[in-house]
Amino acid sequence: MVSSFVKSAQSRLKDIDSSKWFQGIVIAVIILSALLVGAKTHNLPSEAIAVLAILDIAVTVFFVVELTIRFFAYPKKREFFKSGWNIFDTIIVIGSLVPTGGSGVLIARLLRVFRVLRLVSMVPELRLLINALIAAIPRMSYIALLMFVIFYIYAAIGSIVFSEINSELWGDVSIAMLTLFRVATFEDWTDYLGLFSLSILLAFSSRALLSYCKNLRDKSWYKKFLSKTTVMVQGI
Repeated sequence: MVSSFVKSAQSRLKDIDSSKWFQGIVIAVIILSALLVGAKTHNLPSEAIAVLAILDIAVTVFFVVELTIRFFAYPKKREFFKSGWNIFDTIIVIGSLVPTGGSGVLIARLLRVFRVLRLVSMVPELRLLINALIAAIPRMSYIALLMFVIFYIYAAIGSIVFSEINSELWGDVSIAMLTLFRVATFEDWTDYLGLFSLSILLAFSSRALLSYCKNLRDKSWYKKFLSKTTVMVQGI
């Protein structure tokens, strides 16, 4: 009699936990929790702060109830902790139970920020994406090696082509790699955008002039032009 009641209750809890409407409510509450965290960073009147505190308690209670439903829906309770996502949710929910008052107010607020991460465990597509990223971590070293090879090749080319025009950006391979990294990440891009563009312009124009001078068998005026432009670039 008791076992049949327990099985019936577990079956009903499992149906509730796997239902789309319940998962939609959980996702909505997670989004509400994220909005509450953001709202608390603004200067609000005392009435609004009190309302936010009540909503925060309600969200915490809902998370506890939702996790309890999920836990009791498992026929074997040990299987619940075999899932990394269940452990992840349990840690976040337990962290949300830390009171916001007293000396632990900062820790409590930080733990409530992580409740937004529960959205990852509730959306199957996000779980699939995170699992794929975790599985790809061992292969990231090969991607880093490939990027290093590409940067090194172009840094060597840039150092060979542009070193005489702008040694500040292309003096050697290490400086050229740093320049390429700054270009790729837009780090302080505006500080050397004009100088970088001028270096490219002078490089291509000087190469074109060199080819023209070879045809004319007269390189003297080209050397003067190159020395003047180099001095002009260095003075920028």
